[in-house]
Amino acid sequence: MQGMGDGSCPFEFNFDPAAFKVGDMVSYRVTGGLEGMPFVGTLLEVHDDYVVISPGESEPDARYRGTREDRPVVLESEI
Repeated sequence: MQGMGDGSCPFEFNFDPAAFKVGDMVSYRVTGGLEGMPFVGTLLEVHDDYVVISPGESEPDARYRGTREDRPVVLESEI
């Protein structure tokens, strides 16, 4: 498996909120009981002050509103 044990990551994330665009893969965080765990999603919408994230194949119809920052924050109540 790529990146196994060498410290590299097999994903390429966009960590530049000024350059966010639809289709970018981002690492996002969730508040509350899931705080501290990393999540991966794809940007579906990019707005001036928030983004809409799809968590992917595990929940194809889910849409989470997150902050527009290097690692968007999603409120636990959105999950």
